[in-house]
Amino acid sequence: MDTALIILAAGKGTRMNSDLPKVLHRVASAPLLEHAMAAGAMLAPRHTVVVAGHGADQVRAAATLFDEDAQVVEQTEQLGTAHAVAQARPALDGFDGMALVLYGDTPFVQPETLEKMQEALANHDVVVLGFEAADPARYGRLVMQGDALQRIVEFKDASPEERAITLCNSGVVACKSELLFDLIDKVGNDNASEEYYLTDIIGLARAEGRSATVVTCAEAETMGVNSRADLARAEAAFQSRARALLMEDGVTLIAPETVFLARDTYIGRDTVVEPNVVFGPNVTVESGTTIRAFSHLEGCHVSRGGVVGPYARLRPGAELAEDVRIGNFVEIKNAQIAEGAKVNHLSYIGDATVGARSNIGAGTITCNYDGVMKHHTTIGAGAFIGSNTMLVAPVTIGDGAMTGSGSVITSDVEPEALALSRAPQVEKPGMARKMFEILKAKKAKMQRGS
Repeated sequence: MDTALIILAAGKGTRMNSDLPKVLHRVASAPLLEHAMAAGAMLAPRHTVVVAGHGADQVRAAATLFDEDAQVVEQTEQLGTAHAVAQARPALDGFDGMALVLYGDTPFVQPETLEKMQEALANHDVVVLGFEAADPARYGRLVMQGDALQRIVEFKDASPEERAITLCNSGVVACKSELLFDLIDKVGNDNASEEYYLTDIIGLARAEGRSATVVTCAEAETMGVNSRADLARAEAAFQSRARALLMEDGVTLIAPETVFLARDTYIGRDTVVEPNVVFGPNVTVESGTTIRAFSHLEGCHVSRGGVVGPYARLRPGAELAEDVRIGNFVEIKNAQIAEGAKVNHLSYIGDATVGARSNIGAGTITCNYDGVMKHHTTIGAGAFIGSNTMLVAPVTIGDGAMTGSGSVITSDVEPEALALSRAPQVEKPGMARKMFEILKAKKAKMQRGS
């Protein structure tokens, strides 16, 4: 069955105390909205409709960055969840598949759970996602008769017997698109909040003789984020689960609680990650690598057999081939480091290509920025860059070439050539003693004056 996602993302999130729309606050380096969209994307939907409100332009930008085909519609007045879903009707005109309603502030519903809802819709008209709550508190209760959902009762309206029910409503709903909008047309707002509630479609569907059922998931999947405290709990929950999955897949985390992962982090088996490592968005680490302590990786790729760190930083565009060594206090940005090359100490390599088996000495800097433009440095295979070399881009160092320590290289270096660029050393006998005497006298005079 074709699927359309309707993701509700219009809430301001007053309890976040923020100018940023609630769904754009981040967990695992990704907006909450992206988590919801990514889960739904596993169903290969024909349509994705995001209902935005507060900060609609920002929400639109985030949604289309993740999925350029996503449609963003605006709910100018927040009049309840049914009213929000109704805003998606024009975008789904003529669509007759399954409409799946998700929430942009509920990031952890798993694709497998959504697939179960899709399957259940083959035998029912409406499918609701429920969960057994450890503390039902003020959740809406799902009143069942066998596998049939009779109604959803809000806590404030529930009888003592209904409040004893622990099967609770997540808010996630699946329904044939045309039926969903037909039912929403009949939803009223005769309630204390004068809002149109999506939960009312269950009673309306039953009144028409239609069937409704519940698919259940773990309570952790339904965690909503409404405050900064919730955001911190969500981050902790994501990290705990992601770390456990990595270790199950054969990755060694020496101190798991100190390693932080992004939503899309990929790490291959037999990789060792030492303590206090942070993985930002868009990082791929192949099998058999070592990421040493206190390193930070973002937007980069590390191939098999690489060693990174300790205290290394890989920035977006860093591409490391097999068996590359990136050492302590080294920063790589928008650079391709070929097989077996080494950048072991205190260096910055940006906007550069480094050839296979080259050795970059300590303190090397590719001077890539002139204040307006970025320029490229090319270092050939088997080159040796002496310590404290400044490579003023654009510049090319040929295969097998060498630079002397302390050189400032402003012109291309031929293959297998040695390039030296140093000011002559001048020595003045006795001058050190005289300078110390002058400086000490000056210091004594200043101290007397104070």
